Amino acid sequence: MNLELFIARKIYFGGDLKQKVSSPAIKIAVAGVALGLTAMILSVCIVVGFKKEIRDKVIGFGSHIQITSFENNISYDSYPIRLTENLISDIQAKPDIKHVESYATIPGIIKTDSEFQGIVLKGVGNDYDWSFFQKNMIEGSIIQPSDTSSTNQAILSQYIANRLQLKLGDDFLCYFILDEQTIKARKFVISGIYSTNFEDYDKLFVVTDINLVQRIRGWEQDQVSGIEVLVNDYNRLAEIKRDLFYDLASTQDGDGNAMYSRSVEEMNPMIFGWLGLLDMNVWVIIILMVAVSGFTMISGLLIIILERTNMIGILKAVGARNYSIRKVFLYISSFLILKGMLWGNIIALAICFLQKYFGFIKLDPSTYYVTEMPVYINPIYIILINIGALIISMAMMIGPSYLIARISPAKSIKFE
Repeated sequence: MNLELFIARKIYFGGDLKQKVSSPAIKIAVAGVALGLTAMILSVCIVVGFKKEIRDKVIGFGSHIQITSFENNISYDSYPIRLTENLISDIQAKPDIKHVESYATIPGIIKTDSEFQGIVLKGVGNDYDWSFFQKNMIEGSIIQPSDTSSTNQAILSQYIANRLQLKLGDDFLCYFILDEQTIKARKFVISGIYSTNFEDYDKLFVVTDINLVQRIRGWEQDQVSGIEVLVNDYNRLAEIKRDLFYDLASTQDGDGNAMYSRSVEEMNPMIFGWLGLLDMNVWVIIILMVAVSGFTMISGLLIIILERTNMIGILKAVGARNYSIRKVFLYISSFLILKGMLWGNIIALAICFLQKYFGFIKLDPSTYYVTEMPVYINPIYIILINIGALIISMAMMIGPSYLIARISPAKSIKFE
């Protein structure tokens, strides 16, 4: 039998501990652990959810990896690459690649009677993955590039529609400056309106049929601005992009031109740099919460030791060693910490699930790019937080437990 555990259970579960004057201090210590763990779990779930939401929006507009001509710069006025029969199929055959699609872009200006707006017209084909736009569509529907009657249809954002006072079914003129002497105009009909609340992209992209963009540019059907690649595992994005980069180094398009690949993080360094800074905020919150929870538990343990001075003296008098007595109080501390962690998990997960399914905490989309506070519940993260909090909290209890060694049996037995 574990004598130390037996004594600790008698003290804690027997109700004797709760009847002492230490009850308020014990409750504060447990509440400190619960609130600390709640703050840690919520901060991780919210920050990870926010990062995932913003990352998915950026990827939705441009995929994980883009393959373009080596002569391209960072603008949308791109040099074409000529597709070959094997180029897309070879990329799609790689085990880490989820989906491959071609696209064509051209900058333009939408002009109405009273307003104008600079945009990027993005043409897509039958191979395009519409899941992102379908998720964010608020009116109308996506275009059908295979339908010849839809070649003048386009979907644009609610931001552009509101700015230009356009609505579903309206038509608009878009002008394209190809060179100093050539300006082309095309009329489009709005078949759908989307809103991602990510203003940097909402005010920019208008999506239409790739054949129309190719005709405006004077390209042939096998000439495109680039190839978009979606990967199976985002955590391996850098590795997959690097392998693809080296594979393309020895590959040429149909015109014999070199190609290169860029990941979404390389194309949007400011956005992903900003998202990376959020991790520092999480670490600051975790460190502060661990410190607060630890110090409240230390104060609670010291009060328990002081109240049990008489018992400590008796145990020493009958031959108990300091190590064994310390174990008794460490067991009591573990019971209190686990109780606080239980309540912390219940409170944090309840808030997360309520927010996930009911969205009761609203945000300003113009500031946060989302209408509701996003949460991402990852069981692995929560388990790791609990294990880390338990280990650190118990480690912080070891130091105060050495106070027991300084208690004299002769004096402590008389202690009231």
